[in-house]
Amino acid sequence: MGIWTDAFVAPPEPVLLRPEAFEQLAVALARERVVRTPWTLVAGRLCVNASLNWGGVSGRARWDKPPVGTVLRTEEFPWDATEPDDEPPPWGPSHEEARLLASGDKLLDLPVALRAAPYGTEDVAVVFAHMDFGNRAITDYFWFEDRRTTLACFALAHPQNRPLSANALGDMDDGPVHPVRTCVVHTFKHARGFEEGEPLPALASVTARYFGPDQVSGRTVS
Repeated sequence: MGIWTDAFVAPPEPVLLRPEAFEQLAVALARERVVRTPWTLVAGRLCVNASLNWGGVSGRARWDKPPVGTVLRTEEFPWDATEPDDEPPPWGPSHEEARLLASGDKLLDLPVALRAAPYGTEDVAVVFAHMDFGNRAITDYFWFEDRRTTLACFALAHPQNRPLSANALGDMDDGPVHPVRTCVVHTFKHARGFEEGEPLPALASVTARYFGPDQVSGRTVS
């Protein structure tokens, strides 16, 4: 799989956006050509530090394309059972269980699906297929078109911690973490001039309208 980076952007405080604002954020990311559909909506118990591509519920919803109503759980790998790990994610395993509520290509259907979701009472995520490489600002940032660049918008029932800078392949890091309830996470393998804590400009320009000018960003390498 190689080295991957999951980068996040979040408000400075662990606030949950109003449902209508979260809808607008998710739709704006696609309308302003940061991401491409199809989108998938999941709700249940999610981990904001779970891998977006390898074994997490968001990744399974995006890649496995299960039917609506399917219950998804974090995939367990053979070493999970043989080497128990009680460290918190992303260093330790995530334990997710969520239902796939809806999916589609049409953006107009996304707000309708979100209004029927258990927003605020369960963890909710809108998962987009990949970054929009038809957008010059996106292609200029990444080395090449890569459709594995999944993006998820999270609205969590309770705050969870995201490390500001972590290496999930190494020992547990005692560095700073940032509590989040609403945040956007995307994954990539190659990017031009990516620097720690500097979000993707095309993404940050959209999220700043909802998270404010002091939004916080960070990354986890895995």
